[in-house]
Amino acid sequence: MSIPTTRTETAAMVTIDPEKCNGCGKCVAVCKDFEFKIVNGKATLVDQPLFGCIACGHCMAICPEGAITVTGRCLTPEDLFQLSDTSQKTDYDALMQLLQSRRSIREFKEKPVSRELIDKIISAAQTAPMGIPPTDVNLLVLHGKEKVRGFSEDFCRLLYKNRWLVSGWFLALMKPFYDKKTMDLFKKFMRPLFDTYIGSMKKGENLVTYDAPVAIYFYGSPFCDPADPLIAATYAMVAAESLGLGSCMLGAIHPFLQSGFGVSSFRKKYNIRYKSREGLVLIFGYPGVKYHKGIRRSFANVDYI
Repeated sequence: MSIPTTRTETAAMVTIDPEKCNGCGKCVAVCKDFEFKIVNGKATLVDQPLFGCIACGHCMAICPEGAITVTGRCLTPEDLFQLSDTSQKTDYDALMQLLQSRRSIREFKEKPVSRELIDKIISAAQTAPMGIPPTDVNLLVLHGKEKVRGFSEDFCRLLYKNRWLVSGWFLALMKPFYDKKTMDLFKKFMRPLFDTYIGSMKKGENLVTYDAPVAIYFYGSPFCDPADPLIAATYAMVAAESLGLGSCMLGAIHPFLQSGFGVSSFRKKYNIRYKSREGLVLIFGYPGVKYHKGIRRSFANVDYI
């Protein structure tokens, strides 16, 4: 028995070929389930690992002799691939140029995004680190302006059913239970957001997803580390920038897909399989605007100790 996810509840199987093993001990060093030990100059499996193999693949990837195979939890030896020489990796200056040139794009050209580019973005996002493999990140891909618009219209109808959440009577009722920050959030952010989304859509203007050619919703499962969908979405955003696409993170959609009137029907319609502690919608498209200058950002605090 290993750490469960929605995709598997069992541990992966680790096999060691003693004929190939040279006893270097690299598998012992990288395995944080403490599966390995060196006995008589050869790697061998311990009787009681910490959890049972979660199929991170570290041991299989680091073994210089190919003596270790891991099978199970959505991993097989066929998933290994040779890493490029370090000289081919992007250097820091090139990476910073890419990151600094990225801005949130909400204005898009009337130009469709090919399935090939979407698949490349997803492939890049699949390289994101995760809490426990196999990843429990799920993606809903809305490909095409019409599908993105339809999703946004349905979302606004969902907000309309739940507009009581920002009504005066409800906030008055919740005042003894909400602290000032929460009350301010509802009054100064959520209420204007409801009004803007619903009101603009009634006028035919989509301020939810801006009629982007592509939208991808990243969300998790009850087993998922809450950071996993956000990290994968970040990787996708950077990949989109490298492919000449603009992108924008939309954080206001996900919270309203978790509970409320009509939410279950909405999730069923769009095959959204789970409630998720964290989630994010990304929109993509060819930028309709061009920025000539970047803007430096800062963290709230950076404390060296």
